[in-house]
Parts: sequence; C-alpha cells; structure tokens
Amino acid sequence: MSHTRIIDLPEAVGRRVTVRGWSTGTRSSGKIAFLQLRDGSGFVQGVVSKADVDDETFDRARALAQESAVEIEGEVRADPRAPSGVELAVGSVTLMGPSVDYPITPKEHGVDFLMERRHLFLRHKGPWAIMRVRDEMVRGIHDFFAGRGFVRFDAPFFMPTAVEGTTNLFEIALFEDEKAYLSQSGQLYAEAGAMAMGAVYTFGPTFRAEKSKTRRHLLEFWMCEPEVAFLEHDGNVALQVELVSYLAGRVLEERRAELEMLGRDPAALAGAAAGDYPRLTYDRALELLAEDGEQLAWGDDFGAPHETLLGNRFDRPVVVERYPSAIKAFYMQPVEGDPTRALCNDMIAPEGYGEIIGGSQRIHDLTLLEARIAEHALPREAFEWYVDLRRYGSVPHAGFGLGFERTLAWFTGAHHLREVIPFPRMLTRMYP
Repeated sequence: MSHTRIIDLPEAVGRRVTVRGWSTGTRSSGKIAFLQLRDGSGFVQGVVSKADVDDETFDRARALAQESAVEIEGEVRADPRAPSGVELAVGSVTLMGPSVDYPITPKEHGVDFLMERRHLFLRHKGPWAIMRVRDEMVRGIHDFFAGRGFVRFDAPFFMPTAVEGTTNLFEIALFEDEKAYLSQSGQLYAEAGAMAMGAVYTFGPTFRAEKSKTRRHLLEFWMCEPEVAFLEHDGNVALQVELVSYLAGRVLEERRAELEMLGRDPAALAGAAAGDYPRLTYDRALELLAEDGEQLAWGDDFGAPHETLLGNRFDRPVVVERYPSAIKAFYMQPVEGDPTRALCNDMIAPEGYGEIIGGSQRIHDLTLLEARIAEHALPREAFEWYVDLRRYGSVPHAGFGLGFERTLAWFTGAHHLREVIPFPRMLTRMYP
C-alpha cells in the first residue's frame, strides 16, 4: 500500500509515513494546529507546527472542514498521553475531497436527527466502535463453528409458510397470485442440513413483522442457528453456553479498546466469558418472579419485564428450561413422561437485555410430529418435506437461534438495537 493505516502507526514510530483519511476536527493555538484524523482503522492526532511547514500548508491545515478527505505526510512520534500511544508530526497536508457544511457537529443531536443521517453517523466514534465489535463477533461465530466441524449452511429467505405460526410475517406476492413469506428463521432448513452433514449452522438476516416499538425489536435482524444430529437437550444447552462464553471472551480479548471507547466496562462481560451459566426450570423461574412481586400463573409466558427481573439476579446469562409445551412451537420434543413440558430453553442476558437464545430438542418421532402439525392447524402440504426428515432415518437432534443484535447490544452496552446494525429497519424507520 502507498499509505499507512492509522491502526499500524504504533509500529512505525520514528518513521515518515503517509496517512489517508478524514479530518474529524481541527483546533489551533498560535503557532500550532491540531488535526483529529480517522481512516476507518482508527483515530490519531496530527500536530502541525508553523515552524516546520510553509505558510500555505499551515493555513490549509487550520482551514480543514469536518470530514474533509486528506492525505497527511509526517513523522510518527510516541505519545503516552494518546489513546493509541502515538501522534503524527505533520509535514504536508493535501486536500483530496472537500466537505462543506457537514451536518453532524460536536453538539448534541437527537436520535431522529442521527438516524436520518445514519449513513454519515457511522463515521463517528460510537457507531464505529460498535461496528468493529460486530465484525469481531461475526468472524468469531464462523471461527467457533468451523473449529468444531460444523458446516455453514444457507437457508432460503423466501418460505412457503411460517416456522412458528403465520402471525408477524412479511407476505411477498409472487407470480400468478402465489404468495411466499420472508423468512423468520432458517431452522427447519437447517434441520435438513443436519440430517445431511451432521452439524450445520445458518447465519443471516431474518424478518418479523412485529408492530413493536421497543428497544429490543427490529423488523430485520440477524440470527445464528445451529442444528446438530444426535444432540439432545443437555448437550444443546452446553453448546449455547460454550458459544456465548467464547464470543464474550473474544470481544474482551480483541475489542477491549472499542468497549472502553463506548464507555462499556469490560468487567461487565467477565462473568459471561467465564461460562458456568446458572440453569433454572420454568417453575423455579416463576417462584423467583413471585419473590420480586410478579405473580404469574403456570402456563404464562415471560415478557420483557420478567426477563429483566430474572437476568438481573446474575452477573452472566441464565438458562431457563422446560417451559410448558402449550406456549412453545410445534416442533419441540416433550419431556419424557410429561408431555405438558418441552425440552427447550431460553438464555436470558443480564442488565435488562432479555432473551438472546431460544433453543430446543426437536421432535424426531414421525407420528408425534404429524399430530403436532395438525394440532397447530398448519398447512400439511407446506411441511411435507419437513415431515420427510422423520420418515427416512430420523434421529434425536437439537438446535437453537442466537439473536445476533440482542447479543451485540448487551456486549456493547447499547440502549437500543437500532444502534448495533448498520441501517436499522423498524416500524418507524425505513430511511436511509
């Protein structure tokens, strides 16, 4: 490369380098001008001394507008006061692309103002740091499963019917009055992959038409959904704990600086990285909620306030398992000897971030699955291929779905899921 990335400057102390990037701000004090620079890999301060450059260069540096694209040449100097440990003694400044009246200034801006300008706000330190953590988590997911012999398996986005019922779906008009739905989960297709390859995972966007304006909901979000043949409930929970603890540890190791930039205390993720998550039955969870003044009847599902109360009891995620079958999806294996309960679990994050994983052992008995499809009044013809998986060499198998943005929001301390996806799609937000 003809220029040096800011992230690589600490290895270039004492050398003259060329940096290409953008000016995020300038200030001058007499005969010295300070340039704040970014290039996508990091941030650094450039110091322009009037004694070291000609008048034209000094005046150009002082006049740089916010987000002007520049090429800076100078010497890398150690500076223990700087976050990166270095600064740039600037020798020349070349304006590559001017910026006029950049709208996002250092003053306070409202959420709507920043969301309308999301395409620009991504350049700023907070969103930049979150996207860096997001990138690390994506690569962490692929590394985790590849290292355990899983095969990446891509499920379709167009589906003939729903995975968990036909509510909250985006309907797509096809040809000659045919209809399809945007995928709300790749799980069913991943089950087919597991029967072919043993252990697979899907990772991609999913879509749910929930008319919700809460901080925990997006219309489009990403899910990681592994499915494993010959895996039963306890092994499924163990895999979930292993994955989340691995991701938390990886973010702490590789993106600690970004967490600190966000004001997120890395110690908040120490428990998650350590593993050994507590496990509660649904019945025990009801008892704990009652202690907190939330009286629920057996068979009631948990809402956001209940998940918050349960999560706040621990410094790491808590696994709640064996929910009533009546409030869970048709494909979940019942507890042996007690068909009123399902071999399923939710993983609930602390600090009010709620459910980040839902998983279960899947029904592998043909007759039982057919009965469940009928009980839920699902269109049998749309699920015929899914039933086939139980006709030809059916085995116990299990899997789960990790809500990527919810997990990322918890890791970074973000208040709302709109902060952790590049361009959020919400009930009230479809631009840009």
